[in-house]
Amino acid sequence: MTTKTVAVVGASGYTGRELLRLLAGHPRLRAAAAMTARPGAAPEPPAFPHEPQIEPLDLRRLRDVDGVFLCTPHGAASEIARAALAHGAKVVDLSADFRLRDREVWARTYGSPHPAPELLQSAVYGLTEHAREAVAGARLVANPGCYPTSILLPLLPLLQAGLLDPRAPIVADSKSGTSGAGKAATDRTHFGNVHENFCAYGVGNHRHVPELHQAAGTDRIVFTPHLLPTFRGMLSTIYVQPAAGVSADALRGCLAERYAGEPFVTVYRKGQPELACVLRSNHCHVAVAASGPLVVLTAAIDNLGKGASGQALQNMNLMLGLPETDGLLEGTVA
Repeated sequence: MTTKTVAVVGASGYTGRELLRLLAGHPRLRAAAAMTARPGAAPEPPAFPHEPQIEPLDLRRLRDVDGVFLCTPHGAASEIARAALAHGAKVVDLSADFRLRDREVWARTYGSPHPAPELLQSAVYGLTEHAREAVAGARLVANPGCYPTSILLPLLPLLQAGLLDPRAPIVADSKSGTSGAGKAATDRTHFGNVHENFCAYGVGNHRHVPELHQAAGTDRIVFTPHLLPTFRGMLSTIYVQPAAGVSADALRGCLAERYAGEPFVTVYRKGQPELACVLRSNHCHVAVAASGPLVVLTAAIDNLGKGASGQALQNMNLMLGLPETDGLLEGTVA
């Protein structure tokens, strides 16, 4: 199989550097260009042995690659996506620019008009296990947010099977390491404020709420994120009310059947997932347990892996006709 080439734009951020790490162990995909999202920026020397030098943004370099990963801040991806698509490259956007289909919802959520509204309807929402065929045929994939990935993977099969009470709220209580906030330092993510601390944030108005409601097809999801005193990893605890006569075992059976044979989703028969089991991987571990009148779903992912760069590579593999698991199994560059 011929080796394909990709460009990583925004390669100096956490998700960009994670992609470079994964690509260094990929058997059929090579990073031909690693660039910042800023034209005219000074080149950055490699931070790790597997990294190339990170160059300033040069859209002309997108002409000669098969795929482009956009690891840019929200709002900055759209113009680069336009250029890459015009050159015939496949694009996976890890920002939020193409996750919401409605331009008015996007404008309310991000505080400005969408910079490329003509592309919104053609972008495929790339929750890979639920959009595999659409991703394989897509030119532009919106990589899901890390929090929504950890919530939607355990939740969607249950909604689709009609196993949850349609009147009851769904409460998603999620915790993430500080890398989910990106590389730019803030008072909130400063080590001195995170160490030996734990807090909720974005309560009632987090930007992932419209994404969750759109992807799940319901506005019953109540989402609260929390900041863990760790660098990476994410755990979501989701409280659901089953439909009348539906047990926790039935919910677990539904998830086990839906994800049987999936290389990156594991449904536990017993016990609970932990961050240590999924760190530096593209795996999602899911558990189901009865708790009084409710059922508790728990899901653990690496927010930089399955929540970002790992899922992006899984999607790009499909878009370029490569084996979906390439570069994502054990043995990738550490």
